[in-house]
Amino acid sequence: MYQENNYGKLQPHLLTIAKEEWEAMIKKELANRPSFEVKQNELTFSQIVSLHLGSPFDVDEYFNQLFEYVHDKTFGFSQLDHDNLDRTIDQKDFQALQKIILLSREEKLSINRFVAFLDGENLLIKSQNPAIHRRLREAMMDTLRLFDEVEDGGLQSQNLRRILVDVVKWSKNHIAAFLDSSNLESSLARVLWYGEANESQQYFIYYMYRIGFDIAIFNPTGNNPLERLKHSVNYSLIHTYPDKTSLEPFPQEKRRRSATVAYRASREIESILNHDGSHLYKPWQLRDYTPSSITLKTTYDELFLLVKEKAFVRPDFDVENSQVKIPSVFAKVMGVSRDRKEYWDRLHFLIQQPNAHLIQKFPFTRITSNDFRFHYQDAIGNDGLLSPDKMMSSHYWKYKHLSTGLQRGIAKAIQTLCTRTTFKPAQGETREDANIYLFTQSMQIPAELLRLLQSFDYSQDVPTLVLYNNELNGHMTRADAANILLLNQFGIDIILYNPPGHNDLENFIESSIFDTHWLDDMIFNQEFKEPSKIKKFLAQGIFKNLRGD
Repeated sequence: MYQENNYGKLQPHLLTIAKEEWEAMIKKELANRPSFEVKQNELTFSQIVSLHLGSPFDVDEYFNQLFEYVHDKTFGFSQLDHDNLDRTIDQKDFQALQKIILLSREEKLSINRFVAFLDGENLLIKSQNPAIHRRLREAMMDTLRLFDEVEDGGLQSQNLRRILVDVVKWSKNHIAAFLDSSNLESSLARVLWYGEANESQQYFIYYMYRIGFDIAIFNPTGNNPLERLKHSVNYSLIHTYPDKTSLEPFPQEKRRRSATVAYRASREIESILNHDGSHLYKPWQLRDYTPSSITLKTTYDELFLLVKEKAFVRPDFDVENSQVKIPSVFAKVMGVSRDRKEYWDRLHFLIQQPNAHLIQKFPFTRITSNDFRFHYQDAIGNDGLLSPDKMMSSHYWKYKHLSTGLQRGIAKAIQTLCTRTTFKPAQGETREDANIYLFTQSMQIPAELLRLLQSFDYSQDVPTLVLYNNELNGHMTRADAANILLLNQFGIDIILYNPPGHNDLENFIESSIFDTHWLDDMIFNQEFKEPSKIKKFLAQGIFKNLRGD
């Protein structure tokens, strides 16, 4: 332990710096930093505490730099993380801590007395240097004071024993070694914390922060490891890298790969153009996001304008936190326009949209007689809702061949569907019975509707389901309605035509969740009119290709 200058008191002063200054400043000895001063037996020095979140585009370079910070002696960092903390504790220390915590609960010790008992039981590090000795105790008081403010119940909290045991053992196992090589004019200690931090580890980092150590926190995932205590820690510098990467073990050697300038540039451009909210999306960028619909209220005329728009330019389209909200159309057209040509032109326009599917025979869903009640109850999670993970891992899940992102989207849509009350229970059914029916039918999505979901690139063209129910080719069933509701939850555009103006969908779901447009004439026995061959050619772009456009 450095003892030559036996100052009576240490006073760390947080130094604010720019990112460009950090490496050069962290290497400087305390005596060469701003604010270094000895006055009336008190040593004031600059402390550097920095937070580095996320990762650069070149991940190999990032991990090589972390390796350098720890192994280059000019930086002088000691590295700690969740995996390399020494968790051993002397049994006598553990028993002494138990005794002090019991005493505190009985007598409600003040923080000063609490720390005095810790010191008396040799639970705090001893130092021959009076300034360091005093600083260790002041820092422990600050840490207990913070615990008292943050935790429910303060020092009477049941969490105190666990956290204090951890802080004491890590102090003896690590901080003591750091201080053995300290020099008050050169460096007290420099610690690089890597990755996440649990509750005890956050208080341990805070204790080192209050002692006056230089601390650099790096977390490539972008999460702040001190989130719980974020209002109690000030930083010299907070730097956020442009990218994020998964948490890997701290590097034990340098990597041999190096990214080219072109690679780094392409990653940077991709990040700028394709981040959430940019409204510039590359194909299938959102394939692993979870979709949900925002059903738009439209007029009859607006309906045909919106259907042709890509999802990302529609009102209220939003991408955030791995969720994508898709503005979609859900409408029913009752009757037929007096202008028959306009009526058929508009209907043909819908079925000629990219990824459109027409249904004009009912029922289009195979009704299953399987009893999924047990499967439904087994899929309920701890929060009382259907668990997407449980559904996806079950033996009855028929969608394992689909991409993982789409599977999760379907499972999440089923979960949401079974938490809402838009599907009407049949006579004598409970709400749970109705949910089980929805759950059962959702496990039997018809192949043509499944293809519609697979073709859906969430930011681009929205698939369109057009249903023409003239009641000449069968009748809509409850199972049909369940599948329509599922597609609506997923964000598919749905337009149902009913020329005679009769109820069909309303018999099974609440009519408030879709728009109803009444046209001029109610027509019975109205056969579907196929588009002319010329219209079909134009829709397929044949004439356009012949012109060479």
